[in-house]
Amino acid sequence: MANKKEEWKAGMYGDEVREKILEFAEEGWESIPEDEREMWFSRFKFWGVFHHRSGQESYFMMRLANTNGVLEPDQLRAIGEVARDYAAGPVENPEFGNAWIDLTTRQSVQLHWLKLEDIPEIWEKLESVGVSSRSAGGDTMRNISGCPVAGRDDREFVDAQPVLDEISEKLRDDDDLANMPRKFNISVTGCREGCAQDSINGIGLEPAERTVDGEPVRGFNVRVGGGLGGRQPRRARSLDVFVEPDDAYDVVRGFVELYFDHGNRENRQKNRSRFFVDDWGTEKIRDLLQAEYVDFELEGAGTNLREEYTYNAGRPDEAGKHDHVGVHEQTDGDYYVGLSVPVGRLTAAETVELADLADRHGSGAVRLTRRQNPLIMDVPESELDALLASDLLETHSPEPSVFTRGAMACTGTEFCSLALTETKARMAVMLRWLRANVDLPDDVSQIKMHYSGCTADCGQALTADIGFQGMRARKNGEMVEALDVGVGGGIGPEPTFVEWVRQRVPADEVPGLLRNLLEAFAAHREDGQTFRQWVEATGQEALVEFAEPEETDYVDPCLTDGKQSWYPFDDGESPAPTDASGDPISADD
Repeated sequence: MANKKEEWKAGMYGDEVREKILEFAEEGWESIPEDEREMWFSRFKFWGVFHHRSGQESYFMMRLANTNGVLEPDQLRAIGEVARDYAAGPVENPEFGNAWIDLTTRQSVQLHWLKLEDIPEIWEKLESVGVSSRSAGGDTMRNISGCPVAGRDDREFVDAQPVLDEISEKLRDDDDLANMPRKFNISVTGCREGCAQDSINGIGLEPAERTVDGEPVRGFNVRVGGGLGGRQPRRARSLDVFVEPDDAYDVVRGFVELYFDHGNRENRQKNRSRFFVDDWGTEKIRDLLQAEYVDFELEGAGTNLREEYTYNAGRPDEAGKHDHVGVHEQTDGDYYVGLSVPVGRLTAAETVELADLADRHGSGAVRLTRRQNPLIMDVPESELDALLASDLLETHSPEPSVFTRGAMACTGTEFCSLALTETKARMAVMLRWLRANVDLPDDVSQIKMHYSGCTADCGQALTADIGFQGMRARKNGEMVEALDVGVGGGIGPEPTFVEWVRQRVPADEVPGLLRNLLEAFAAHREDGQTFRQWVEATGQEALVEFAEPEETDYVDPCLTDGKQSWYPFDDGESPAPTDASGDPISADD
């Protein structure tokens, strides 16, 4: 086998892993042989079950899979109740307390502090309302992203929801394709804003139109090989294929099978689909797709709608939506209301309350966006005032500050074994400091700030107006958490990735850097100019000068932890590993 993970997957992967998880859950944490844990934890990921980092042995995260961010009535409530009943950890987070959910950048949910022994009951609770964790992690097809208001968007060009559902039901459910060379991301959007961010997916379908037999036909153009991570991002490239909605599934499946058959399984640093497209080129891929993987004639690309893309594109508000926050009319005359949840974290109580509000004022349906925000769907105009007056919307407002509205953050060292820095609590504290210390012109409505705890870039720092990636640095002879700071990224007609203006900035000097940079923006921008437009016009040399790190009265929540403790917010000894009830397992037993 090419590497040990391929050997592990060849031995067992996909649906059969579930039975082993249930077996280990029944027998308890200690039943997993210590010398086999790395292997089993790698396999568990297919079922969305991730072991926490060292020092948190016996605690797990569960990621859910809900295509396109769709949560039907009762599903969000069940998730909130699971968080309340099973996701309380041994200590509280000083910013968020205990028992909460994290909304992800792929329109889904993560739950933390879970005990292995509770997984069967959690699955039973979630699956009883149609929520699954299958194929939510590992080397497989991840949660499929799209426009969360597909079928309800009053400016939608083509309804992508039937295509998304077909891909989910037929392709992601196919256990024969579970073992991909690496994780694989699929997006399909029919909206004019481009909110599925097709350009950073393994395969992305974007709205397009083509003349067929003399008549204009709406469908999708196909792009392949996009992705972030490892400081080696790629924009998805055109495959020169237009596909009508009825044939869209077959083309997506064809490319998935092609990558499954021919993708690199030897070098895990070079076997994502973006490197596969680098190596093969789109022409060779298209030729083989036509010859062996689809049974109809592929049409050349149609006229795309990319010039209309506005989602995280750094364009002025009058061009179109740059996110889904706020009150928006649906095609049926009802409304959806997008809440702003800074860094995507909701307490269990807030989650249940959100489900109650969706039931009381809408259809009960909730959608999740790629910016870690929830949408309450199908709200009649007569219910808007009552919904907007609710207590929860004072906390998670549809009219947030510019800093809160643009913030995203990955999991960070709180739980992740890869991260170099804490992310969510730090971002929350920075947001408060910025709101209190930085004034921007009234017409500035968007500053997208994304924070990733490492170069894997789960927080999509590379696509932000201002992107942060976690690093380490020495300050006053002490190792501290630090951030690389980049500017000018965004997804839109011509996606761009950030240019790094400062590197390894001690975390407590980053707010001062941001104030200096943003004050320069406010002073030097032209009327109506967005931050991204100002960055493009200003030039790298001046931006570096403006982005001067500075100590301020900002107090960082965990400047010197650097993963030295078992939990960034606890100085005591870790209780892990623990038994089913959460009690520490004595080494003497």
